[in-house]
Amino acid sequence: MTTDVIIVGAGPTGLMLACELALAGVRPLLVERRLAPQRDSRALTLHPRSIELMDLRGLAPRFLAAGATVPGWHFAGLATRLDFTALDSRHAYTLFIAQARTEALLAERAAELGVEILRGHETVDVRQDADGVEVDVRGPGGRRTLRAAYAVGCDGARSLVRTAAGIGFPGTDETLTGVLGDFETFDPADPALRRARARGVLVAPLEDGATRLVYLDPARMRVPSREPVTLEEFRASLTDICGSDCGVGRPRWLSRFGNASRLADRYRAGRILLAGDAAHIHFPAGGQGLNTGLQDAADLGWRLAAEIGGWAPPGLLDGYDAERRPVGAAVVENTEVQTLLAELTLVPQYAGPGAALRGMLDEFLGMAEVNRTLAARVSALDTVYPASRPDADPLEGRRMPDIGLTAAGSSATRFYELTDRSCFVLLDFAGDGALASTVEVGWGGRVEAVTVTGWDQHPELAGVSEVLVRPDGHVAWASRASDPAGRRAGRARALTAWAGAPGTGS
Repeated sequence: MTTDVIIVGAGPTGLMLACELALAGVRPLLVERRLAPQRDSRALTLHPRSIELMDLRGLAPRFLAAGATVPGWHFAGLATRLDFTALDSRHAYTLFIAQARTEALLAERAAELGVEILRGHETVDVRQDADGVEVDVRGPGGRRTLRAAYAVGCDGARSLVRTAAGIGFPGTDETLTGVLGDFETFDPADPALRRARARGVLVAPLEDGATRLVYLDPARMRVPSREPVTLEEFRASLTDICGSDCGVGRPRWLSRFGNASRLADRYRAGRILLAGDAAHIHFPAGGQGLNTGLQDAADLGWRLAAEIGGWAPPGLLDGYDAERRPVGAAVVENTEVQTLLAELTLVPQYAGPGAALRGMLDEFLGMAEVNRTLAARVSALDTVYPASRPDADPLEGRRMPDIGLTAAGSSATRFYELTDRSCFVLLDFAGDGALASTVEVGWGGRVEAVTVTGWDQHPELAGVSEVLVRPDGHVAWASRASDPAGRRAGRARALTAWAGAPGTGS
């Protein structure tokens, strides 16, 4: 089988990208150095926008059945929680789900779509020429070379793909570290737990009965992340922090993690692209890393499919870097802020002012507008991509609301039920009878025209007549023109700019 895209790394980002490509008719190959899926889970959450992406593809029920929903989250461990329920989403909550489970569900979907995963193969070199990319891998049968039109590095912070492509990874080295442990024995009734939580210790029950504890120990927060964690150290640190080791024992996994923050200086170098931790790393404040990677994959998948399909308009693939790199920069920035807020209370000379600052910010989080702003940021529901024109409709670049609707010839009851395949959706709110045939003739297979006969009112959609939605659920173009001629002119321009010239592609 001919491979269109080689994806190095079969973690959540790589698996998500493979699913998006396969759904669009592209042939991806996942190359993974591990023989088996990762058992340990550093990440434990899917935030609202990531769940929306699963919903766009009809996968939300699988994920919701495998986790537990939490109505809010935290910012820098402040006492006042971020209230996700105040956000405009059907999934206004965090889904508490282990990374290993997320990977398993995405691997299950990838298998359904016929994606091949080459496990036990380490990528040792990547080269590109004018026509494609060569990836050298070393596996049980020795070394061999794979070739495809494009390669995407989803291979983590030490990405070989990024290095081979000559993409810089500037940022800051770690200055502090935290510790996590998953334990089979733990005393949930220990009265010291109240003090532990008050001092920033995260206590999280895992789905298989184990308990995770995460903390920053003021006495050991400068220990390099490469130094292994022992059970004795964990118990001693807990005792120092809260007066008890909380009965932790039989550790499944102990790990130290640092606050190194880096952002790739570009997400694309010719036919090589980056996504997930290969493109951005930061302290795991707010649980945003895995989620940002999934969202990278959703933005990149349809663009790459357009290039391979031969219908991408000029600059479409470059739009991935233009849209997602600023998002990566913003995540790095807000995690650095959260890390600083935590560190201030741990350094003795700053402990007093640090506690006062945290108290002030905690008070601010009690204000609805402040809370909603930070909740939208951490959840990624505030992601708005740049508009293509100065006179663009305010909807452009925003997430399309998952409005309830009825549509001609469809059993769908809401918008996300129209998006289970990777194509543009053109929503006709004005009832233009010729729209479907026009789209089918010029952009058949790339755009699905849907005549909306009834819908839930939404403030962002007041007066809208047509909306073109990208495969990743963001609005490409919207019109509020009442005259058919105005809509036709805007529609033709938008379709060509986003879905390519009519009649092109394979």
